[in-house]
Amino acid sequence: MDSRSPGRMPISALVGGIGAFDEVLAAAQHGEEWAVATLWRALQPPLLRYLRAMCGDACEDVASDVWLESAGRLHRFRGDEAAFRGWLFTRARRRALDHHRRAAREPLAVADLPEPRDPARGGEVERAQALDAAIALLRSLPVDQREVVLLRDLAGLDVEQVAAMTGKRPGTVRVLHHRGLKRLAEGARLADVTPATSPTLSGHDDLLAA
Repeated sequence: MDSRSPGRMPISALVGGIGAFDEVLAAAQHGEEWAVATLWRALQPPLLRYLRAMCGDACEDVASDVWLESAGRLHRFRGDEAAFRGWLFTRARRRALDHHRRAAREPLAVADLPEPRDPARGGEVERAQALDAAIALLRSLPVDQREVVLLRDLAGLDVEQVAAMTGKRPGTVRVLHHRGLKRLAEGARLADVTPATSPTLSGHDDLLAA
């Protein structure tokens, strides 16, 4: 089994090896429904993880806007899978910031993570508690570290892509990412949070997508 975070898995792995990315992309650009569905199935989960942390309960509405906008401009895209992921999440970040501006909140959307949920019903208490812990840990980070961690570990973008999106130098992104993960790991140990036994968010990826 691939141990990488779901946000960083290649599209072919996430959809069972349907085909190379360029073949799927070309078919999607020609309107093939199976190809569009392939891109959606592969990228909707990490997109929702990212937007849930950015927009809270509005994440699904914002994601829909992102896909609608992207579909209208898909024929113009040129690049590989990594470039496509960056292209999609750049639009997601802009939409998330627009959402918060409309709501008259702070421009940097990640400053307002969703509040921890009430205990879940019917045998899902442990899942709800883990989600609360993940959100609390993210909330504890400084805003600049929090955004870099979200883009690197939930969206699955590389350092250069995050630097371009946030207007920071790659070296600064690396430092913020390292410090953010270190603080998360320290917070997890102090709070005795499981399964966060290493300085990554991979243990909480599925919870944030719930």
